Amino acid sequence: MNINATLFGQVIVVFALLMAALGYYLGKRKTQSPNLTAVVAFFSALVPPLTIILLIVLVLKNDVKTSKT
Repeated sequence: MNINATLFGQVIVVFALLMAALGYYLGKRKTQSPNLTAVVAFFSALVPPLTIILLIVLVLKNDVKTSKT
């Protein structure tokens, strides 16, 4: 079976962008710094089991209470 390296790289990039978007969305609700969470999710997408663990931790974390002024 022959795997095209370009297609494999494109799949990894799309997966990383998707994980960054999910990380930002969850980070906005669950942490004080959603940008940092998105960056960590993007780079952890290079190791998919690590990304899944990160998303599980974010989903199980309690929401941050925001103060509306």
